[in-house]
Amino acid sequence: MAVWGTNFVVIKISLGAFPPFLFAALRYTFALLPAVFFMPRPKAPWGNQCIYGLAVGVGQFGVLYFAINGNISPGLASLVIQTQVFFTIGFAMFFAKERLRPYQVLAVLIAMTGLGIIALHTDATTTFLGLALVVFSGFSWGVANTVSRRAGSINMLSYVVWSSVFAIPPLFLISWIFEGGWSQMSASMTSAPMGAWLGVFWQSWANTLFGYAAWGWLLSKHPAAVVAPAPLLVPIFGMGASAYFLSEPLPLWKMLAASLVIVGLMINLFWPNIRNRLRRNF
Repeated sequence: MAVWGTNFVVIKISLGAFPPFLFAALRYTFALLPAVFFMPRPKAPWGNQCIYGLAVGVGQFGVLYFAINGNISPGLASLVIQTQVFFTIGFAMFFAKERLRPYQVLAVLIAMTGLGIIALHTDATTTFLGLALVVFSGFSWGVANTVSRRAGSINMLSYVVWSSVFAIPPLFLISWIFEGGWSQMSASMTSAPMGAWLGVFWQSWANTLFGYAAWGWLLSKHPAAVVAPAPLLVPIFGMGASAYFLSEPLPLWKMLAASLVIVGLMINLFWPNIRNRLRRNF
């Protein structure tokens, strides 16, 4: 969660050199290469890997980069994308017939209240378009979570690497069509400073290979309603890092929104243990 949270600062800085969809395409190119030559193909259907690669590569990060590139601040994006929790739990209820318990309903409602506060405070740095795009990113993340769980017990690092092959062509194609063609793409790559390229490699190796392999492994071992809220810790790191490195302001309403989201997370994660302890003591 620390890697994913601080990653939003890296995204914002690197977007100064790369257009968003090209940036996403480079991210998944280096997630695929050279690791694909050392990783056996996971025992998951090609269709499953294709949906995962498209959902997480294009739907989640391609759209997220586009949103952060002028439509929403990085700190708030790290908070709003946690709508993935609601989509992941909803998909688990529909496809895996997992039950949503009353305390989880309460947790979701509290977190949604925090997101509602953000929706009431759009301005020049956070637009309704930006909010909608990041919510769509959360939806795509929920799809990817559901698909990766249905892949079963497999090597999740290999799964993330091999699935990247399906994200790369559409991301490059979108960049070629909407971001100035090959001449602009080539100019961006040749003129980008070393810091921007380090951002690409951080996205590829720390955020994608480490982060999503570990995340997919957790989802394959535990119920979605338990694991899915964990990224609600991301805004703590995301908003903190944005305030420190990018001087993003932290007014009271942002703190209140983040607090509500985190309270929702804590109820979802810790209420069963608290309830059991109360039963033993009383």
